Amino acid sequence: MIKLSKRLQQIADLVSAQARIADIGSDHALLPVYLLQSGKCPSAIAGELNTGPFQAAKKQVAEAGLTKKIEVRQGDGLAVLAPGEADTVTIAGMGGSLMADILEAGRQAGKLVGVRELVLQPNVGEEIVRKWLVQHGYVLQDEMILEEDGRIYEVLHALHEQYSPSAITNEGVYQASFLEIPAMTEAAKQEWLYRMGPYLLRRPSDWLHNKWQHEHGKLERICRQLGQSDLAESREKEAQLRGEMKGIEEVLTCLRTAKPSSS
Repeated sequence: MIKLSKRLQQIADLVSAQARIADIGSDHALLPVYLLQSGKCPSAIAGELNTGPFQAAKKQVAEAGLTKKIEVRQGDGLAVLAPGEADTVTIAGMGGSLMADILEAGRQAGKLVGVRELVLQPNVGEEIVRKWLVQHGYVLQDEMILEEDGRIYEVLHALHEQYSPSAITNEGVYQASFLEIPAMTEAAKQEWLYRMGPYLLRRPSDWLHNKWQHEHGKLERICRQLGQSDLAESREKEAQLRGEMKGIEEVLTCLRTAKPSSS
């Protein structure tokens, strides 16, 4: 059986057993091959837009002897999928804005009909994906954060509200009162839940702290550069970024009351 990276293994672990999976942007089809070899999934569709990765995926599936159970299709996003063909869609390794665009185009084309589960790993812009899920009836069940090869990744697991346990609702997931920051409004706290992750904030980890301390440092460097400009637009941008930095500081300070874990 093939061995997955930590990132792909985390995605595989979140896929529901016996789900028919569609892996969009499948690259070398490593995830579908693993899910079939491990017996977790009965069938899969591996979608890839670019010819090189598409051919690599076909070769991987053939070498694994799984051509009857994994269909490798070339196409843009969810265009490779017919309504009702998959229970679970996985998308990984791209920006959150592009991921949300792929999901929205698929939704409008009816490609998400019958899709109960989404397992998503955006490289950046996670808040865009979280907001898309809420807007379109998917409820975040959990999210994971991990480090691999010097990069920090977040993996989101969502079920359509029809299949989400009654105790888990979007209203409850994004209820922000647990963040005890008196100077911050409830609306502002909720925005930080979208940005930093509602589950990740409820169980703060070293990786979460490291990610946002790095982001704070990046904003500080940008502010120093803006400070060298006399333009009014630069002053406005610097003030905006300083506000973001203050928000990060307040949330991280709040989280320090909880013991960090490494998961």
